[in-house]
Amino acid sequence: MFDGASTTIVAVATPPGRGAIAIVRASGPGVPELARRLVQTKSPLRRRMATYATIVDDSGDPLDRGLAILFEAPQSYTGEDMLELQIHGSPVVAREVVRAMLACGAALAEPGEFTRRAFFNGKMGLQAAAAVADIIDAQTRSAARAALANFDSGLAHEVRAVRSALAVIVEELEGTIDFPDEVPEPDRGGLKQRLAPIRARLERLRRDGELGKIVREGLGVAIIGPPNAGKSSLLNALLGTERAIVSEIPGTTRDTIEESVIVDGVPVRLIDTAGIRAHADRLEAQGIARTERALDGAAIALVVVDGSKPADPGAQRLLERTQGRPRILFLNKADLGTDPTFAVQWPDAIAGSVRDAATLERLRRAIAHAGWNGERFDATRPHLASLYEFEAADAALGALTQAGEALDADEALDFVATELTHAFSQLGHVSEQVAAEEIVTGIFSRFCIGK
Repeated sequence: MFDGASTTIVAVATPPGRGAIAIVRASGPGVPELARRLVQTKSPLRRRMATYATIVDDSGDPLDRGLAILFEAPQSYTGEDMLELQIHGSPVVAREVVRAMLACGAALAEPGEFTRRAFFNGKMGLQAAAAVADIIDAQTRSAARAALANFDSGLAHEVRAVRSALAVIVEELEGTIDFPDEVPEPDRGGLKQRLAPIRARLERLRRDGELGKIVREGLGVAIIGPPNAGKSSLLNALLGTERAIVSEIPGTTRDTIEESVIVDGVPVRLIDTAGIRAHADRLEAQGIARTERALDGAAIALVVVDGSKPADPGAQRLLERTQGRPRILFLNKADLGTDPTFAVQWPDAIAGSVRDAATLERLRRAIAHAGWNGERFDATRPHLASLYEFEAADAALGALTQAGEALDADEALDFVATELTHAFSQLGHVSEQVAAEEIVTGIFSRFCIGK
């Protein structure tokens, strides 16, 4: 449990390395003493105002000159007394300032401990705390906007509205169950109609959450195919740079190569793999094994074959193996002609050349369609983000399904009320601060030190 109230923590809040400035942050009951011993100014520090100061060590020797900002509890990020020192961006100076604070009784902060204290001190909800890490990790503008939508507690407000609607229905059912002679039983058809928009709101939150996950984490696309089909050439073309070695010699690619590219505002992880064929030496076989693992872990298989000639047995097996999963079939080398059998067997294939800009654009659109159905993600809308939120929503949706089936089967209202109460309870893990300790620990383990 949280026991940080008696400890003063300190950390460098800026990235490691040289820079224009470095920020050293301290939080806790010992901040006034740290400011008194280590910060020398012509006039006393005023709260929430930057003051030019000389920063000294625990012996009083000058370390640097910079700005000092004092935040008094509870008007601070953590809800505790805080001190931020903006100093010159020398790693040595930053380290010495931290060392001086440690010598005065402070302790090094754990990853995410500042935000963790903000959460436990009621300065932000759990969704906002998780959104802080998502903002820091954002690789695209869409990812940053999506994280910001949850930072403002929009998800908690949305789920509370759903719970309120459920609570009204549950209270009515309990009145009917407890006082059947006084409270008439509600119309079952009307009850299902009232549950429909509740389900729709949860399903939208879940769908937006799935799109948000793709925006945050990116989409894995494994480029697979027989040797010399043009996989590495395709990777280079999509990246716009010569990342992979291209050769007419079969088996040149022995290992997976992973690079990221932005498609429709979403990061896509392209994984170039070794060509799959039946007869391979021991070293090439290891590369093929890694190809198999990359294929299993990817969201989309981008299958590249030489479309200018009939598919050999190996290519045919690969095409058959990837059926039934998200897949894009690319018939490369169409500038040399396309074998007519492909149009019959694989009518969904994209025929073209890696040297053709229009073909590359078609492939990008195909990735967007296969990955997120080309659906535009509204980054301003609140959405599910953490695993525990998805699990809670799934449990609530399952309970709503059970309630609907009980209504259809004309079962006793006790069963309906039980399922709706379960849905209400599960959603409480999203809207309220009732998450288990392991969930809280998992969220803050993602943070960098100093945040």
